Amino acid sequence: MSTNAAQPLTDPFGRKITYLRLSVTDRCDFRCVYCMAEEMTFLPRAQLCTLEELAEIGAAFCELGVTQIRLTGGEPLIRRNVQSLFHQLGALPSLKDLTLTTNGSHLAQYAGELKKAGVKRINVSLDTLQQERFKALSRTGDLQQVLAGLEAAKSQGFSAIKLNAVILRNRNFDEVVDLVEYAHRNQFDISFIEEMPLGHISEHGRGEEFVSSEEILNCLKQHFAIQPSGYSTGGPSRYWQLAEGQTRVGFISPHSNNFCGDCNRVRVSAEGKLLLCLGNEHSVDLKAVIRAHPGDREKLKQAIVDAIGIKPERHHFEHDDVQIVRFMNTTGG
Repeated sequence: MSTNAAQPLTDPFGRKITYLRLSVTDRCDFRCVYCMAEEMTFLPRAQLCTLEELAEIGAAFCELGVTQIRLTGGEPLIRRNVQSLFHQLGALPSLKDLTLTTNGSHLAQYAGELKKAGVKRINVSLDTLQQERFKALSRTGDLQQVLAGLEAAKSQGFSAIKLNAVILRNRNFDEVVDLVEYAHRNQFDISFIEEMPLGHISEHGRGEEFVSSEEILNCLKQHFAIQPSGYSTGGPSRYWQLAEGQTRVGFISPHSNNFCGDCNRVRVSAEGKLLLCLGNEHSVDLKAVIRAHPGDREKLKQAIVDAIGIKPERHHFEHDDVQIVRFMNTTGG
């Protein structure tokens, strides 16, 4: 396949790739129990892509038909000078949607700069509204700092702010109604996420803590008038709409409602590995291509096109088995 920008990236199963999730760091100031171990070994900084290399990767994908880029981590906002990357990507003429996933801990400081750079939507991880529980789930986080970040983002007028909550049966399942009520009061959307079996954890048993999207939805139906919605952000959430107000409730269901059939996205890790599926190890080292051929974007684009040709059809997640040994912070959220 040629690198002609008029020809969109298409994988062997006919799915068009229009969405890139670009990780800027594997580091995070939280240690969430479902995401990483309490004691983590992070990549040496020299092993990470430079911000300029990440910008080059983003530009190459846009020339190949990608219209949505989400910056992820780890926690993107702890990377030094990361706002320069937001500005570079925000200036790409064919990019329609620049978004961010964050834990919210530094959002109060950066919300204005992000809006200025062209970020349209922000996703904030928020698993609980209880201070002590938040500390237990994040191990290091401060709930009030995250809530202040959400207020700062709200004041900037982003086109959408969405909460992401990973639900664990014995840790925060009893808060799903409270979380939706909080989202509704603030005119945020919210997505509930089934825990994914990425990385070895000892803090809890994944099978014991698993809660399906259907179970969460049935719980919400007892408290809210809620109906299916055709709304889509291009990601894996399947949305329902509250009858009152604008809040949408999404469900990301890698176990119970596999979303691989319409997958339109790939990930690039902070060290420049193009990960073709969240639940498989297929990858291509784009950083190596850039460094072997500095300034040659056509070589980079051809490497991307060739890589899409090995994108697998689907993942095969099970509740207890760890199919993928890399943690979510290494994959990119």
